[in-house]
Amino acid sequence: MPRKIVVTSALPYANGPIHIGHLVEYLQTDIWVRFQKICGNQCLYFCADDTHGTPIMISARAAGISPEELIEQVHKEHKADFDGFGIEFDNYYSTHSPENRYFSELIFNRLNEAGSILTRDVEQTYCENCKMSLPDRFVRGACPRCKAEDQYGDSCEVCSSTYQPADLINPYCSTCRAAPVLKTSEHYFFKLADYEQQLRDLIAAGHTQKSVANKLDEWFKAGLKDWDISRDGPYFGFKIPGEEDKYFYVWLDAPIGYMASAKNYCDANNLDFDVLWSGAGQAKTGDDEYELYHFIGKDIMYFHALFWPAMLTGSGIKTANKLFVHGFLTVNGEKMSKSRGTFIKASTYAKHLDPEYLRYYYASKLTDGIDDIDLRVEDFVNKANSDLVGKFANLASRSGPMLTKKLDSQLGQLDGQGRELIGKLSAAKDRIVQDYENLKFAAVVRTITALADEANRYVEQNQPWVTIKTDVEKTRTTLTATVNAVRILTIYLKPILPKYAEKVEQFLNIGQMSFADVDTVLENHKINVFERLVDRIDEKQVNAMIEESKEIQSPQPTQESSAEPLKPECTIEDFAKIDLRIAKVAKAERVEGADKLLRLSLDVGGMERSVLAGIATAYEPEELEGKLVVLLANLKPRQMRFGLSEGMILAAGEGGKDIFMLTPDTGAKPGQTVH
Repeated sequence: MPRKIVVTSALPYANGPIHIGHLVEYLQTDIWVRFQKICGNQCLYFCADDTHGTPIMISARAAGISPEELIEQVHKEHKADFDGFGIEFDNYYSTHSPENRYFSELIFNRLNEAGSILTRDVEQTYCENCKMSLPDRFVRGACPRCKAEDQYGDSCEVCSSTYQPADLINPYCSTCRAAPVLKTSEHYFFKLADYEQQLRDLIAAGHTQKSVANKLDEWFKAGLKDWDISRDGPYFGFKIPGEEDKYFYVWLDAPIGYMASAKNYCDANNLDFDVLWSGAGQAKTGDDEYELYHFIGKDIMYFHALFWPAMLTGSGIKTANKLFVHGFLTVNGEKMSKSRGTFIKASTYAKHLDPEYLRYYYASKLTDGIDDIDLRVEDFVNKANSDLVGKFANLASRSGPMLTKKLDSQLGQLDGQGRELIGKLSAAKDRIVQDYENLKFAAVVRTITALADEANRYVEQNQPWVTIKTDVEKTRTTLTATVNAVRILTIYLKPILPKYAEKVEQFLNIGQMSFADVDTVLENHKINVFERLVDRIDEKQVNAMIEESKEIQSPQPTQESSAEPLKPECTIEDFAKIDLRIAKVAKAERVEGADKLLRLSLDVGGMERSVLAGIATAYEPEELEGKLVVLLANLKPRQMRFGLSEGMILAAGEGGKDIFMLTPDTGAKPGQTVH
């Protein structure tokens, strides 16, 4: 009996473009969904733009448009990118919707009635310069647990601990870099610890991968904390019922977007949403007619493996059958980089290369684990040319044109050797189905390529280009087996390469293939004219894509991105306040307990300044002494954990070894103004 399945991917933040790092998740999910459909199951795939929060509000303000206009524009861009890569949502919606507001209020009210919501006064970071409370991603500082510098206000990218912005060491506003003050405000909290046992039971039952469960166990041992689910205005989002200037935190209503997208689809397609997502109506029905699966990245495990199922449990709504967690993307072994041209937008990639190359490459790397996958450019080119062109398309190009030109496009029948080949290919179906089901896509690709090698060996052994001159019917028999091998391999590849599969279906003159067709054989059948299935990648195409990516502006941050947000607009009068001076480094020394900081004693034309500079990963103290630097001299002194810093030297770069100080001409004099 066919299964009924609902699938979701994490919602992309509506504050910037889709890039190839994001596509890891959406392609993994799309391949799995297509596999389920090709197996004959009903599988509905829902997603939406995540549209609320301070970054949206600030970006819209900077662009001179309303938040609603911004998210509408980004929605169109996101949808175009997904369409270009063959990602087929049954519904791609928005969290800024009446359905999302309804479910946010429904869940909040149910949790409140269950006694799982409380209010208390909290000290929160407030920027007096920006005149606003600073949400998690707009305050940065050192992690209170591992002391790593430059971490966001909600979680540490180094040790994965979570905390409140007020817990940061030496916090600063990431918009204007001013030190925030603490202000008291009443906030709403969700009592996560109330659901510890239910969460433990869920995870013990196999809710997610073992490695994820081990990480969750660390958080259980550290103790589950109440979760702040409200934010003070100004804020772009939904107001909390009964409040005038308090809003639901974006992370509360974001996963609710899965339900909102599903409800919107059900209403448009005459489906009963209460059956599809049990418990979201007046009462939980207990009817789990539909299986439910979430696909997410490992950076949002805490929210999806703890907060989200606890919210659903507390409000009597069905939780997912399983949470599938994946790792990040690296390129050539490193984080994606604008300067190296490896921070590639989906739209930039699609201008230069066939999206199916990337679908295939990711599939060849993806497993059921949460390890990062690495896109090595040379390997990417070789794999596309070797496998897609040299193995799969080669089989079709060796059989199709010969059948069309020499044998009236007519297939014959299989002989014993041909049946043996087709039997080997068909026998792999169960293993391939199991590996697809368990997200072991790399294993699927290995099996298919090995089968393609087997089929190509068959062609080499039978040499149809030779027998066509002496034994036409023997050639027809050989090519009939080859075409059937193409058909079976294409069925196996269809979830990964849907466009390629469409071309093969057209060439073979058959309807849409499914896994049920693996065991059938095409005999005495007329095929269509062969059209080229895939082209080789020219290295020039890749180089052009990388060069263009070096030129584009870095995208705005997503909730999974570490990019800094744009600063608010300034005027020429603001800029005129900056006093840049030449300074000579009289002394440089490391700061004990700080990996990134150097303490610089500067001579600014008779004035002495002590500056803490985060350049220790790029410069040794002894190589700086005697050098000239550019100093922001009228920056308000800042008391930091390691001492007072009386200015800021100018430097740029990506971090690590890539930090480059701005150095003036050697003829400049300390204290001289820089214009």
